[in-house]
Amino acid sequence: MATRRIAKIFKSVPTVEGAGVHLKRAFGYSQVPQFDPFLMLDDFHTSNPDEYLAGFPWHPHRGIETITYVLEGLVEHGDSMGNKGVIGAGDVQWMTAGSGIIHQEMPQISPTGTMWGFQFWANLPASQKMMAPRYRDVKAADIPEVTLENGVTVKIIAGEVEGVRGPVGDIVIEPEMLDIGVPAGSVFTHILPSGHTAFAYILAGEAYFDDQRDAYAYEMVGHCWSDTERRCVCAAETVVLFEYSGEEITITTTDKPVRFLLVAGKPLGEPVAWYGPVVMNTQEELTIAFEEYQRGTFVK
Repeated sequence: MATRRIAKIFKSVPTVEGAGVHLKRAFGYSQVPQFDPFLMLDDFHTSNPDEYLAGFPWHPHRGIETITYVLEGLVEHGDSMGNKGVIGAGDVQWMTAGSGIIHQEMPQISPTGTMWGFQFWANLPASQKMMAPRYRDVKAADIPEVTLENGVTVKIIAGEVEGVRGPVGDIVIEPEMLDIGVPAGSVFTHILPSGHTAFAYILAGEAYFDDQRDAYAYEMVGHCWSDTERRCVCAAETVVLFEYSGEEITITTTDKPVRFLLVAGKPLGEPVAWYGPVVMNTQEELTIAFEEYQRGTFVK
């Protein structure tokens, strides 16, 4: 079985979004379509309330799905359809904006003193961009975790490991979303559908993410151009984008453990017209969306 190797590595970049939330953008607009069907990944991780309490006040979305995964802290949310709730540690919210939704996400003071979470944006195909909005709120207790023989732990949000399926299904991009911990001196191998986009975002520790162990065999984006002593291992706050060919990935740890998110999905191969929180296929569709928002007819 062919092993996927690293195509590129991206270093997350500090930025400010919403009403003043400090976060690190792992990838976004400038990387389209390399991550197709995924559009963006933001990592918000801070112990300073001034860097997260301003939150993301009311704003629209259309044409995409937003996936929020909280590791520490609390995020209150509400929307134009009257839905509201709180996402806590270990919880996931998979929101399909579809034809249009107006919502807000407001972090609260974290019980642990640290706010840490992620938000992905996944694209919708043209045929489903105007589908009815929907939510999948998944509590931490409903996310299965398997422990493999070598001590590797896998929380299965979407996809399947060892015959155990995650609670998020019936998604057009056929996603996999796994939270994986590999002990020191161990190996984790996982089979992926050939042709699906796959990437890892490293939370802590370090590991080799392909079998070449050649630091110069792939492009590194966001690193110093004069880095002539690049390490083969990949560490925290970096994205590893895998090649499309091959059926499995292999992660090997050193004398340190590693924890990472593994995300995969079926590429759409469609044109992307993107402005702010709205992602469509054409500029005309974007114009219509924002005209409707100004007229108050955005939500269907």
